[in-house]
Amino acid sequence: MKNKILALLATIGMVSSVSAVEINENISINGFIDASWTSTDVSTAVDDDNDLDVDEVELNFLFNAGNVSGELHIDDNDDDNNVGNIEQAHFTYSLDNGLSVQVGRFGSTLGLEGEDPAGLYTYSRAYGGVDLDSDPLTADVNVFDLGNIDDGQSGEGILLSYSTDTITVQAAAFNGIGAQEETSTSGATDDLDYEFAIAFTGIENLVLAAGTRSHSADSAVAADADYDVTNIYAMYTLDKLLLAGEYSNFDLEGAADDLSAYLILADYDFNDKMGIAIRYSEWESPNNAESDKIAIAPNYAITSSLGAILEYSSTENSAGDEEDTLALELTFTF
Repeated sequence: MKNKILALLATIGMVSSVSAVEINENISINGFIDASWTSTDVSTAVDDDNDLDVDEVELNFLFNAGNVSGELHIDDNDDDNNVGNIEQAHFTYSLDNGLSVQVGRFGSTLGLEGEDPAGLYTYSRAYGGVDLDSDPLTADVNVFDLGNIDDGQSGEGILLSYSTDTITVQAAAFNGIGAQEETSTSGATDDLDYEFAIAFTGIENLVLAAGTRSHSADSAVAADADYDVTNIYAMYTLDKLLLAGEYSNFDLEGAADDLSAYLILADYDFNDKMGIAIRYSEWESPNNAESDKIAIAPNYAITSSLGAILEYSSTENSAGDEEDTLALELTFTF
């Protein structure tokens, strides 16, 4: 549990890194290898789907030189959203007063579920697909999967942060990887996206966070795909029990109704080796479609670096379609 809380705090700027192998005083390395076996039964399909994969391999180089630090995340995964396998590449200049400026390619500061599998309590993520097919830069992005950098939730730009012992405030201006803000030939524009987030840790064992993102679509192909996402979540630990909840609201320009999603998570550690996570989530899709999902995921620490999650999840939508998945995941971190 402790490592995953640290992973969450790292994403909101409260700590710099979860762990790393130090090469010298200026360079360190960490990363993970994630593999899984899944068996999925879909009510509308004749046969089950079975899959055995190395889902993701990531190697992170962490640099430090005085007040300037940098990170290079080299990543290979099943998604196609990482350009050239460079998941993140940025440098940060930190001032003594708690203010820092980050420039480069980085992930979203929103969302309860972490950027990578090593930061999750379950094998699966909480929400199914809600895609914006009218915008090619976000066609494969799940709009509620805010913390998942492997699902295209990243950009290139500038991030300002201010941190104290109890609070972190962040503001980012960025655009999608490969996006061009303006073209002289077509007159198309793709204005910068903006993201604002605040996290509070001033009460022992409690994390409170809230934020919003404003996305501007490419005017040449998706004039009606501008949207705003608002996200709030909370985590509280009580001895061996962790409780968490999240709510997100999605407002698409031109749509008649907003879409919403929420999750409730409980994670209990029986001892230092074994625990169990139970998560319930619901989300809305266009055309008044609704879906819900429950995941039950016992976990076991084989060693301090190798963890296993066995998960059963069941998803059902308002049309009556059902999907049941059994998964075994192994994650090696270093």
